[in-house]
Amino acid sequence: MSGTGGATVSALGSGGEASKVVNGKIVHSEDFRKRRAINWLSLGLTYSAMYMGRYNLSFANKSLSTTYGWDKTQIGAIITAALSIYGFSAIFNGPIADKIGGRRAMLIGATGTVIFNFLFGLGAYMGFLGTGTFLLGYFATVWSLNSYFQSYSALALIKVNSGWFHISERGVFSAIFGSMIQSGRALIFFLGGILVTVLPWQWVFFVPSMVVAVMAYVTYRNVQNNPEDCGLHPLDVQDASSGDTEAVSLKYVLKKVFTNPVALTIAAAEFCTGFVRHGFEQWFPRYMIEAQQLPLESPVFQKGAAAVVIAGIFGAFFAGTISDWVFKGRRAPVAFLGYFVQVLSLGVIWKAPSVGWVIGAFVANSFSISVVHSMLSGTASMDFGGKRAAGTAAGVFDGMQYIGGAFVGVGMGWLLDSYGWGAWGPSMIGFAFIGAILMLFLWNARPKVKSAGH
Repeated sequence: MSGTGGATVSALGSGGEASKVVNGKIVHSEDFRKRRAINWLSLGLTYSAMYMGRYNLSFANKSLSTTYGWDKTQIGAIITAALSIYGFSAIFNGPIADKIGGRRAMLIGATGTVIFNFLFGLGAYMGFLGTGTFLLGYFATVWSLNSYFQSYSALALIKVNSGWFHISERGVFSAIFGSMIQSGRALIFFLGGILVTVLPWQWVFFVPSMVVAVMAYVTYRNVQNNPEDCGLHPLDVQDASSGDTEAVSLKYVLKKVFTNPVALTIAAAEFCTGFVRHGFEQWFPRYMIEAQQLPLESPVFQKGAAAVVIAGIFGAFFAGTISDWVFKGRRAPVAFLGYFVQVLSLGVIWKAPSVGWVIGAFVANSFSISVVHSMLSGTASMDFGGKRAAGTAAGVFDGMQYIGGAFVGVGMGWLLDSYGWGAWGPSMIGFAFIGAILMLFLWNARPKVKSAGH
């Protein structure tokens, strides 16, 4: 049951204390907090490892062109195929994650990531079959299959967390998860440039494959879907599913998301997020090589890449903290700020007054992308989908982000081949601006909580 002041929210375990809301804040028993820590640490580190197996392609971008003679449009075809598959798969896999549970969904995603990262690297040894259309098709197909399995990861993480975190905690804990996720990105940003410099490019795929395999085993051993799966009593998380008595079915989860105008507006904003996020992340290492003449192994690039990742970590913490503490659980005002900073930073990248200014803009853009991503895909999906439909909501939000990102593959490759790097920054500004406008419409949006039995 829910309440205010010192009222009990839910019992957490046999013989343990109950969760209470004290002075507006949820307080859990020590047993609950310990078991939840094991759960989210294992899950978060597995997801961060999967990030290594997702963002490694950008570091092999230039190497693939050099090895096989492909232009940016052809490399972009691999990116577009993969991001398109991710986007549509996330939308369709969301209801599956709600049905089978987040733990199983994460294990499915991690297994596929291991297999298809390995197979992508294995493509380096298939030159005897030709370096033209066949190999391009092979890489596009394998990377698309990797993306299909990757699409389970965010859905799984959000689905599991939706049952373990009260709505008043989700912003801050999404920030913690955001920083953990960025650790996987940090590893590939740090290792990627080194691996493709000192080893053949395929090792930038083999290494993440091995890391994800280890973390998949950790998830198998440690992660459970809900507190009750660990012998604890359910937690009333007070989100959009609270008080619902309707059986969880495909009809239920689709109705919960697709009849909610707030959820549909967030999905439209996430399309814009995807264009900016992937337009930046898929191409910035190659931009630094070609437009700024900085080798990936250079100290300037390494420091800049590290700053980009650290900014992403701070962005997640900033967003989660102020959304919970300043805006009292509202996510749209924080996302608006993120989009606004994107517009400014992309303007600097467009004008590119110096390499120092460009790196500074990269850092600001990474910060702002993380702000928006953690608020919308990471937190609003739990709030407005509710723990019973969190996978579906996350699938729609994340899927729309990757569908938007699909346009930065072939489309961005063609744009860069045709007009050069001067077109890169301005091509993304309009989408950030549209995202900001959409957040103004949701400024005061909160999930509607039903009373039990209604």
